[in-house]
Amino acid sequence: MQPILIATAYIAAQMIADISSLKILQIAGLSVDGGTLIYALTFTLRDMVHKTAGVKNARMIVMAGGVINLLMAFMFWLVSILPADPSVGPQDAFNSVLSPVWRIVIASIIAEVLSELTDTEIYQAWVNRHQHKQQWLRVLVSNAVSIPIDSLIFCWIAFGGVYPPQVVWSIVLSNILVKVGITVFSIPGIYLVKEKTNELP
Repeated sequence: MQPILIATAYIAAQMIADISSLKILQIAGLSVDGGTLIYALTFTLRDMVHKTAGVKNARMIVMAGGVINLLMAFMFWLVSILPADPSVGPQDAFNSVLSPVWRIVIASIIAEVLSELTDTEIYQAWVNRHQHKQQWLRVLVSNAVSIPIDSLIFCWIAFGGVYPPQVVWSIVLSNILVKVGITVFSIPGIYLVKEKTNELP
């Protein structure tokens, strides 16, 4: 039951983050895409999936997250182009808010899959070497590598050429800072779940 709940939370956070990324916020003078506020949790949630269900299932949930987000974007696009029922009245708000920006969708999925798979391999390498010791450090080390990869890939594919370079770099920096902060806050979560044992990578 525990791995299923964690995997569900991981997928949900991925989907909410992709939708929220459509708005750029300003926090403490830095530009931040809205999805960052919850997306940062996915790295620790992925680590928790890894711990409870093993490396093979962690890889699978990362790929599943990418496919589900692509399906979600396709569904939003399909609904946005189908004719609205005129008897209901204007429904332009749906298209304005949820009609996908494909550049952001593709950027998000590429960044998610590559960074989360990187996180998976670093996490597994740590487990292979240190076993059950210093679980907080395995989360910190794997996330410290995957978070910058995610932020650089996503921000430059999604916003490069759309916004001035200084704005894109501001989004990259703010993404990394927010994600690192949330990672540190979420690290104790790794101790709330039981380790899957006797699995080959």
